[in-house]
Amino acid sequence: MGTVIFACVHNAGRSQMAAAFFNLLADPAKARAVSAGTQPGTRVHPEVQAAMAEVGVDLSGARPQRLTDELARGAQWLITMGCGDACPYVPGLRRDDWPLEDPKGKPVERVREIRDDVRARVLALLNREGWGR
Repeated sequence: MGTVIFACVHNAGRSQMAAAFFNLLADPAKARAVSAGTQPGTRVHPEVQAAMAEVGVDLSGARPQRLTDELARGAQWLITMGCGDACPYVPGLRRDDWPLEDPKGKPVERVREIRDDVRARVLALLNREGWGR
């Protein structure tokens, strides 16, 4: 089974959206996703929770977590999200960077655009790797 880590700085927006969409749309027998951050926040941004709830995804129980060696063990992919120099490097993992804007504090219309971009990127990854349902 493939494991993808979606990582951003605070693990409170982009990476949470990506992991949620991935786990919703992937075949669970083929792949799963986790999200993490290099400097995790205390909670998922409320505007992110609201935008995801609009498309039926509940992030109310999601909690930011630190990207650790233990979490990375067994993963195949690390996808970073606009964290620049703060992006982690994990040896041995396939890597991609999705330069996405941080949704924190953005108007709801912009958060929706970021959400939809994240979903499209997740779908493309699932299709490319053959992990879709």
